Amino acid sequence: MRSIFKRYVVRVITVLTLIGGATSCTDKGEVNKVIRLAHGLDINHPVHLALKHFQAELLELSAGQLNVQIFPAGQLGTEREIIELIQFGTLGMTKVSASSLEAFVPKMKVFGLPYLFTDQEHYWQILNGPIGESLLAEGERFRIKGLGYFDAGSRSFYATSAKVEAPNDLAGLKIRVMNSQSAVNMVNTMGGAATPVSWGELYTALQQGVVDGAENNPPSFFYSKHYEVSQYYVLDEHTSIPDVIIIGTHLWQQLNAAQKSWVQQAMKSATEFQRQLWQESTEMALREVKKHGVNVIIPDKAPFRASVKKLYQDITNPEISSLVTAIQREVVAK
Repeated sequence: MRSIFKRYVVRVITVLTLIGGATSCTDKGEVNKVIRLAHGLDINHPVHLALKHFQAELLELSAGQLNVQIFPAGQLGTEREIIELIQFGTLGMTKVSASSLEAFVPKMKVFGLPYLFTDQEHYWQILNGPIGESLLAEGERFRIKGLGYFDAGSRSFYATSAKVEAPNDLAGLKIRVMNSQSAVNMVNTMGGAATPVSWGELYTALQQGVVDGAENNPPSFFYSKHYEVSQYYVLDEHTSIPDVIIIGTHLWQQLNAAQKSWVQQAMKSATEFQRQLWQESTEMALREVKKHGVNVIIPDKAPFRASVKKLYQDITNPEISSLVTAIQREVVAK
């Protein structure tokens, strides 16, 4: 335990050295706040571009009082490590998958259920409505506040050499998943062998046969260059797990009412901008991977849906069960 704590302290000190102070001064001597924001994606990814948009919007709205310093591409650690740094108060903000938030905000597990949403309209109806808002607020008990959702599309399977067209084709395949119990349960229920591997190590794991495949959205499949070592991509679209923009409550409580309003306005603009970018990026990614020889398969989703019914029958957490019922009820209410 002592060695783990020591490593964590060393990491905090390293991050503090990298990011420097949290304030800057104007020529007039006014002290302005700099928000440190870290994430794990490439600088060409729609998420990074949307966060740059957030940076520009916030700078303009605050007339220079609030600025954002962005650390992309995992410079400051994995998603879990960054969340912990935000809870500690060392960092200000991040973009994190709702799956990675499961360990911190248990209700986020609901997004890991496959085929939870009937379509994109239903998906955004939930995220932008009372249910989505309540889930963003849920993290405040854990020192993290949700500011909004970014589109992360739908996750689908890809494999190095096995042609996956139905759940039965996953049998015997080691499929990389995020470090999420929901993702592990889903792949195992479908018949595959779920294998958690960090995102940064996945290319090599696919290349060396440590895993036989993985699952992710088209832009991530493309920007990671996993298409170079994966022959098949099957658009089964089993889960639609949003990205969540979070800010530490330690930082949020330091902001005055006007500053909080500027952050929220800038984030609203960034989420709208990101959704447009995401759609364009998804279409581009599918075109490009096809050009590089990937066999993109559009399967019959019915067998995939049928294979995961057990996951819904096995829900024992009453809070998750209530969320599922509320989400499904929204379809009827449309």
